[in-house]
Amino acid sequence: MRKKIVEVSTDYKIMIVDDEEGIINSMRVMLTRSGYYCVGVSNPLEAIEILKKENFDMIILDYIMTPIHGDEVVSKIREFNKDIYILLLTGHKDLAPPLETIRVLDIQGYCEKGDRFDQLLLLIESGIKSISQMRTIKRFKDGLNKILQAVPKIYQLQPIGTILEEILEGLMPLVNSKNAFILVDDCNSDMNEIIYKGVGDYNMKVDSMVTMLSPDLMEQIGRARETGEIIQMDHGIILPLLNEINKSSGVIYIESYNFDEGLRLLEIYSTQAALSINNAFLHSLINMKKEELDRTYQELRNRYIDTIEALRLTVDAKDIYTRGHSDRVAYYARKLGEAFGLSENELELLNVGGIFHDIGKIGTADDILFKTDKLDYDEYEEIKKHPLKGAYILSAISMFKDVVPLVKYHHERYDGKGYPEGLKGDEIPFLARILSVADAFDAMMSDRKYRSKLNLEETIEQFRINSGTQFDPKVVDMLLKILDNYELMQMELKETFS
Repeated sequence: MRKKIVEVSTDYKIMIVDDEEGIINSMRVMLTRSGYYCVGVSNPLEAIEILKKENFDMIILDYIMTPIHGDEVVSKIREFNKDIYILLLTGHKDLAPPLETIRVLDIQGYCEKGDRFDQLLLLIESGIKSISQMRTIKRFKDGLNKILQAVPKIYQLQPIGTILEEILEGLMPLVNSKNAFILVDDCNSDMNEIIYKGVGDYNMKVDSMVTMLSPDLMEQIGRARETGEIIQMDHGIILPLLNEINKSSGVIYIESYNFDEGLRLLEIYSTQAALSINNAFLHSLINMKKEELDRTYQELRNRYIDTIEALRLTVDAKDIYTRGHSDRVAYYARKLGEAFGLSENELELLNVGGIFHDIGKIGTADDILFKTDKLDYDEYEEIKKHPLKGAYILSAISMFKDVVPLVKYHHERYDGKGYPEGLKGDEIPFLARILSVADAFDAMMSDRKYRSKLNLEETIEQFRINSGTQFDPKVVDMLLKILDNYELMQMELKETFS
């Protein structure tokens, strides 16, 4: 039966020092089979010189050697290396160095030689655990020192771009990252502030950066901003920048595949970074022209809308039965808003909310979206996630914060039996109640895989039946009024989207 091949890890380097080649070879076989990287040296003086030039985590050495004994080797090593973990071996208990010598030289382990290496292997495993723990402590200590050194710098009155760059320079070494960015777009000012700094792959203008964001990353950025929680992904981490009232003014994104204890350091540092950024805005905005800020804001808004629009068209293109649905929902929602006499700003929110209300379906599996049979419980639960996912995608950039409630709550019911939060009555934002009716109206009037469309009379009857339960009665009444001009509305739709 073939033995399983163990992969040798280079995370820890071990040196074996013994003037007997046979002992070195036996130990190398044992350690390699156990997955450890090791080298053997038969001359103790040569081992000392190697350790001066190369870094090793552990040294296993014999006590009785020529030309110098093990305790003399350790004494010379400790002159230039206080950290290396040392295991001392001896062939006879009576020839072992005094206990006081072991303490003074900081020898961490002692073991008698034998035909079996079981006891030695246990000591080595214990030593590796200690080395790992010391590494963690050192990294945490070094990280905290970096934070202490960096915090005064980021609080100095400097250009905001310089401050953001120094924040990234302080954060990235904590998790061995090369690619990261900071996006700040909401600092409680009346001005449209968009401040961005990227390094590595993200060293670009902000309007170019948004096109690089995957739907999943967009969703997770929004989730971090909405919840105020750190989001760890397979390829990176998102840190929300929270101000003094625990509101997100932006995010830091750092690409990395190994966070470990660095995660806690990132959390500590990002808190200081958020406060320093808000502090810097009070000073740096004075020196920036409002026209420049407005232009940057509009460029980002347009590019982000283009990005979401591309995702929305991807959703539409998947299914011929829902193609054009979002455009029609936006049209009907705006018509309802006009009938209620809403402001132009509210009408624009209804329009944008209608266009992007199903954007969260970008992450829903095709076999669920296109299923012609009744959805099972798990499939329906997955579909119910799309309003929240869509809300998170829009939340990635704070300029869409007023649209988020429309997208998030367009499947809530007036009787409280909807999703995602089970809101009822006036708990549901009024614009979301309008969007819900517009969405349902177009769905009823359109063919779907699982049913044929209803005619206008059948659709009106469904709204009358569900008024006060699924739908807001006021919105249903307004829908029935504007449907008096249904044929004219259909002509407008054709002209607009033909």
